[in-house]
Amino acid sequence: MGKLISWFKRRPTNLSDSGQGGTNESLPPAHLAQKRQLLSKMKILPSKMRANRAAGKKPLYRRFWFWAGLGVGGGIVAFIYGISLIDRTLPDQSELNAVFREQTLTIKAADGTILLQQGEATREQLKLEQIPDNLKKAFIASEDRRFRQHNGVDPQGIVRASVNNLRSQGVVEGGSTITQQLTRILFLKQEQTIWRKLKEVRLAQKMEQELTKDQILERYLNLVYLGSGAYGVADAAWVYFSKSPDQLSLAQMATIAGLAPAPSLYAPDKNPEAAKRRRDLVLLRMQEDKVITPEQRQAAVQEPLDLKTSSPKRVQVESPYFTSYIQKELPKYVSANVLKSGGLVVETTLNPSWQKVAEEAVAKTLRNQGRWENFKQAAMVAIDPRNGEIKAMVGGKDFGKNQFNRVTQAQRQPGSTFKGFVYATAIATGKSPYDSYEDAPFVVDGYEPKNYSENFHGSMNIRDALTRSVNIIAVKVLIDVGFTPTIKLAHDMGITSELKPTYSLALGSNEVNLLELTSAYGSFATQGLHAEPHGITRILNRQGKVIWSANFKSKRALDADSAAIMTWMLRNVVEAGTGGAAQLDNRPVAGKTGTSDEARDLWFIGYIPQMVTGVWLGNDDNHPTDGSSSSAAYTWHEFMEKAVEGMPVEKFPKRPKLEGRKGTIKAQSIKPKQVLNHSIASDDDDNDSEGERARNSNSEESGSSRRRRRRTSYSQEEQQANDYTPRRRRRDRTESSSSNSSSKSSTSESSTPRRRSRRVESDSPPPRRTRRELPPANSSGSSGSSSSQPSWRDRLRPSQQ
Repeated sequence: MGKLISWFKRRPTNLSDSGQGGTNESLPPAHLAQKRQLLSKMKILPSKMRANRAAGKKPLYRRFWFWAGLGVGGGIVAFIYGISLIDRTLPDQSELNAVFREQTLTIKAADGTILLQQGEATREQLKLEQIPDNLKKAFIASEDRRFRQHNGVDPQGIVRASVNNLRSQGVVEGGSTITQQLTRILFLKQEQTIWRKLKEVRLAQKMEQELTKDQILERYLNLVYLGSGAYGVADAAWVYFSKSPDQLSLAQMATIAGLAPAPSLYAPDKNPEAAKRRRDLVLLRMQEDKVITPEQRQAAVQEPLDLKTSSPKRVQVESPYFTSYIQKELPKYVSANVLKSGGLVVETTLNPSWQKVAEEAVAKTLRNQGRWENFKQAAMVAIDPRNGEIKAMVGGKDFGKNQFNRVTQAQRQPGSTFKGFVYATAIATGKSPYDSYEDAPFVVDGYEPKNYSENFHGSMNIRDALTRSVNIIAVKVLIDVGFTPTIKLAHDMGITSELKPTYSLALGSNEVNLLELTSAYGSFATQGLHAEPHGITRILNRQGKVIWSANFKSKRALDADSAAIMTWMLRNVVEAGTGGAAQLDNRPVAGKTGTSDEARDLWFIGYIPQMVTGVWLGNDDNHPTDGSSSSAAYTWHEFMEKAVEGMPVEKFPKRPKLEGRKGTIKAQSIKPKQVLNHSIASDDDDNDSEGERARNSNSEESGSSRRRRRRTSYSQEEQQANDYTPRRRRRDRTESSSSNSSSKSSTSESSTPRRRSRRVESDSPPPRRTRRELPPANSSGSSGSSSSQPSWRDRLRPSQQ
């Protein structure tokens, strides 16, 4: 049949059966019959159409039901397409669990207390059960009376709101559900567009599928903005009434619930009359919903507003130096995109109790010793050496006036505290604490270290040299062990700053910061293991999921035996040396003092097995002080005495046997070009730099000889006094004298002319001595650990140099 039709279309033919044109005669009989049948049908169709028109029937394309069906079908297709288009612009399903707004940051202490909040966040994230029942019902009555019945969108609520608004000739009720409001808070902007409303509706439906009603209500009550900088009901209760939510009266709860539609319009501190009208409306709805009785409503209506406003707690910043440090650390652990999107919760290592004690100790030192010892700044950091967690950090006197963090940003000369790494290297190479060196005039390659007292003690072992902070022996030990092993060990133990291979390295001429120095000393406390110092334990995203957690593993920096020997030696510094002011009554302490040139920097780094704490005192402009490192040791004591309350007493490991020890580090002795065993000043041909030193020394002496004599006399009188007042005892303890020392870098070691003119070795004597500082009672002989525990009066007196 198909072949016949196609042939028929291609070939012109006469429609008659008479055979004219000679076309039909050529067809086979079967095809001819089919052709005749087709022609007959073609003649019938026009006749049927004429019959339908005659009967009044319309063609299919002109019938209503055809177009109606086509419109409904097209509408369904368009609706499905629109929904899919909206869904593509919505957040991922996992985002629907968000509990924080975008562009927010919350930093918490180790116990969960909030240290800092940035952005539109609530200070207190309350659980639903912590929120009073009437407060929850007040919000439901005010904002979404069918909250428990709808699935995110409430058509009845929309109709009811429209009717009420028409009756009132104004907007008195909204049609958005609590779920819709929550989606707008978390994911959408406040723009008034149809597209935003469609996304809001769709998000609300999806959120209802993902979360329970209680979860939605809890998030809403913690995030809704209620005016005057208050986000959430806890903030609002504090801002307007200085109360927690569970302390609010029924009238106050209704006042807060009435704020949600227009916080600026109904704020009780700005528009009290409007706030009362709105409060009364909320109470009326609560009565209509049978949440409260008419008597309760009447009593609440008659209650005055009784405001007691306070600033939002979220604007308060606790431990500002620490929180600013945390903010700078965040880019190390999360990407820039994650930081930009916000909504992060950062859990930190800070112990709020210890932090408070640290702040008090620093403030006390600045208030007392700072005034008469001429230093205006102080810093302190406490670290758990077993895991590297920072437990307390005070970066200066007043963060509001100066945000410079002297724990992490200030690079200062560590003075004699660096000797700990020099002697640790010596012990690790196999040296014994009882190996002796000659404390005598000494010049190496033009560099001449000097002791604090400018006296010499003859032969002295390593332990006593560390206890009394003798500079000349420290330099000689450095020459024996070498620059490279010493610098490598210091870096392995936690020093991150650059260390230059110069002879003055032994006396702390290379600058470091307090955090790295304290962390490095923590390696002694953990028997040679070092953990990187850090302040963050976990970072959570908007959904409360952990996106980063701390996993810092300790690394071996020093062998355990050498660390134990160093702790034994550093204990003697506290018990019988320059760190006496740091002693604790009920537990062993090890540590080291340090004083840079002209007492510009005063240090004490001390530790117990569970904690290492570092203290720095000085001036930002590098101005010399009149103090000594014992003031830093006393500040350490003031903090640790309270911080360790309730902490179990742990003992340091016993000193290992010294006989037959083998070194774990290979010494790389330095071969000086020239060594003189007498002072440069005794030579006939002094060089220019030494002449300059002498002139400076003479100038200092001539300018302050009278003052020095007066101070010496005062000190002698104080030493002879037997009756100590409590205040004098405290001062005496803080000023136990340090075995300070001095040195002068040679021109070849110095990088700038200014460096050449400065004396960079540690524990040098300040040009002006503290009035209350006592002169050394004995300038010769070695000191060892006392055979018996000194009395409290002896401990209060300045230690002997």
